[in-house]
Formats: sequence, C-alpha cells, structure tokens
Amino acid sequence: MEQHLHIKNMVCPRCIATVTDVLQQQGLDVKEVKLGEAFVSGAPVDTPALNAALQVHGFELLQEKDQQLTDQIKTTLLEYLRASEEEYQPITTSVYLAEKLGMSYQHLSKVFSQHTHTTIEKYLIRLKIERVKELISYGELTLSEIAYRLRYSSVQHLSNQFKKVTGISVTDYKKDPLIERLPLDDLT
Repeated sequence: MEQHLHIKNMVCPRCIATVTDVLQQQGLDVKEVKLGEAFVSGAPVDTPALNAALQVHGFELLQEKDQQLTDQIKTTLLEYLRASEEEYQPITTSVYLAEKLGMSYQHLSKVFSQHTHTTIEKYLIRLKIERVKELISYGELTLSEIAYRLRYSSVQHLSNQFKKVTGISVTDYKKDPLIERLPLDDLT
C-alpha cells in the first residue's frame, strides 16, 4: 500500500536526503521524496513515531489539508524563484502557482494568508531578500548583477526593498559579517 506524506520545512536537496534517511530508519520502503512530500509503501506509517523522528531534524508531518497546501505553496514559490533566475521572462507568480498547483490563485492566496498571516507577495519578497543575502555573501556578483538576476527593475528597487524587509541597508549588511541569514523554513 503506497502512502503519500506531506512534510513541512523541506527547502533543499539536503532536506530530501535527510528525510529519506529518516523514513528508511523508520522501516519504510521509500519510493520517492521531493520537496514537501514523500511516497512510501509497506506497513502503515506509525505517525507519532515518524513525526517525532522528523522533528529531531526540524521537519514535521502535515496532516491538515490547508496546512499541506500552504507548505506546497511555499515549496512552489522556491521553485518559482529559482526558475525566474534562469528564465529571461518568467510567467507571473499568480499564473505559476495556479498552473503548478491546479487551483485558482485567489483560493491559494486566501489559504496561504490564513495560515501564515502574510500574503504570498510578501513571502516571496522575503524569499528574494534571503536570496540576495546569499548572493552577497558569495562575493561573486555585483549588486547590479544580483538585481538583474532576481528580476528587480533596478539596484535602487532592490536596495529599498532590502532595507524595508531587513531594517538595514545593503551597504551595512555587506560591512557586518555577523548579520545572519534566515533559514528559508523560518520565513513568515
């Protein structure tokens, strides 16, 4: 019997590897693990034990449908951000989400806002700012190149949004190596 599990806080390939290990340690036959979900077969899942094992690593089983959808939206927004860096003119966020998740953007937006107490747009901005921090920390790109890569209309737009979200300027961020980036699964 194949079971479809929804797992919160998966944001990267290392998360997939860790969750795969946890599932295997729980004696489950892992068919596939993707960001936010896993397909397993075999004996029925011992939900409390699996959830406890996942929580040790910062993950959690999602069981309520709207919470599952909220996590899928977050995962899809990460995919959108990555795609927008690679494509010259990506489709709009609303169209991307609606197509990927097979639901109206209005419904997705309502569910997301109810569960996160923020809008999809504001969440995407937070994701972009964390990506800006990451790219700055590498020291490989100029701010102008980062702005272009993340589809900001200008360096000024990026700088203004950075200050609004973080409370500090990009220049001050570059000067202070002690300012930490936020884990993507901690964004609200």
